[in-house]
Amino acid sequence: MILNVPGSDPSTPVSPVCSAKGCRADAVWVLAWNNPKLHTPERRKTWLACEEHRDHLSKFLGVRGFLKDVVLLTEWESSKTPDSAEPSDSPESPGPSDSAGSPERPPAP
Repeated sequence: MILNVPGSDPSTPVSPVCSAKGCRADAVWVLAWNNPKLHTPERRKTWLACEEHRDHLSKFLGVRGFLKDVVLLTEWESSKTPDSAEPSDSPESPGPSDSAGSPERPPAP
């Protein structure tokens, strides 16, 4: 999988990492979410989580009513076709138009 990470060479494969602040562990889970005040119901933004931070990030999004689904990264990738896959909206680097819709990233426990 190739991710578009700011400042990286797009031709170099990069392993997805956990979205928890300061964590550099390999991502295992995809947390699909949206902010119902800003996004249409079908819109899904994503955070990635390692095993250690899955519960913490899920609770953070869940108490705000944002969490919609938690799926293994391998399942998420296999369910997406190259034409339909959207870039991940990492809490570390939201897109320019999405910054107002991204919740503040919680610190890793």
